[in-house]
Amino acid sequence: MTTPKINVTPLIDVLLVLLIIFMVVAPLKPASFKAKVPSEPNPLTTPETNVNSLVVTVDPHLRLALNKINGLGTTDDPSALVTKLKDTFEQRQENGVFDERGNVLKTVFIKAPRNIGYGNVVKVIDAVKMAGAEPMALQIDYLE
Repeated sequence: MTTPKINVTPLIDVLLVLLIIFMVVAPLKPASFKAKVPSEPNPLTTPETNVNSLVVTVDPHLRLALNKINGLGTTDDPSALVTKLKDTFEQRQENGVFDERGNVLKTVFIKAPRNIGYGNVVKVIDAVKMAGAEPMALQIDYLE
């Protein structure tokens, strides 16, 4: 009885062909991509803010504010913020404040300092979602 011998020559041929293909294709892949990065803002000019912008601010003591209206709870109890946002969205429905697609304008920006915990920001995001806001955006720089 003879022992079977495995012929590995075809396997090596296939591996060499694959190696050659990868060596030829590797230089063709893009080494970088172009991104549009905003320029540094001019500190002498203040940007115009939209009157319909809603900015939820989390201060370093985890208190919440909506467009400079303080006393809307904390990150652990954001129920006052949720109520205020729902009331704002209802008023916008009644007053006809719509976006370009005809939906009620419910965009909310969440502004928080870098040094607070991520879990606290997530609690605020959940509260803003509960109020019905969509879309949401996060801001961290230039906190007043």
